[in-house]
Amino acid sequence: MMDTATFSQALLGTVQAVSLNPAHGFSKQNQDRIRVLKGLGVEGDAHMGETVQHLSRIAQNPLQPNLRQVHLIASELFEMLSEKGYQLSAGDLGENILTTGLDLISLPVGTKLHIGESAVVELTGLRNPCKQIDDFQEGLMGELVFKDADGNIVRQAGVMSVVETSGEVSPQDTIRIELPPEPHQKMERI
Repeated sequence: MMDTATFSQALLGTVQAVSLNPAHGFSKQNQDRIRVLKGLGVEGDAHMGETVQHLSRIAQNPLQPNLRQVHLIASELFEMLSEKGYQLSAGDLGENILTTGLDLISLPVGTKLHIGESAVVELTGLRNPCKQIDDFQEGLMGELVFKDADGNIVRQAGVMSVVETSGEVSPQDTIRIELPPEPHQKMERI
């Protein structure tokens, strides 16, 4: 994880694209803008709700709080995957917000992202990708979840968040990072 000094050099990012899908499907469709609603998620998206909306999690316990209201991925991941032969566009991996200029994976739990004029989301954890990723493009799962040289599991499929303050989010909106109080806790899969 980055230390606070490193974060101070990268406290601003940009929204590259926004997407939603009203049906439970793997990818999401690009939009001109989305609206995030406090405590619920992306208006009109199948994963919006106070309680879990991911079908596998509903089957486990439908009363769990929804800690996966808004999914964010860094566009830099798509660039790295492109160099390995994968072709990805905004919304393909089910993300609601594609960012640029932020190392989302390294941010601590509880980081608040102030997006555009008023929207605020709070990071809750790392996306735990499922086999649907390999169904989308064979071999992609191995690029998004793997073990590093020390044997630690690395997850690169984006971060999940909850909506703290409602607002509209559009491409080119600025994203400002507000770190939580120290000590920072590393994000885990959720």
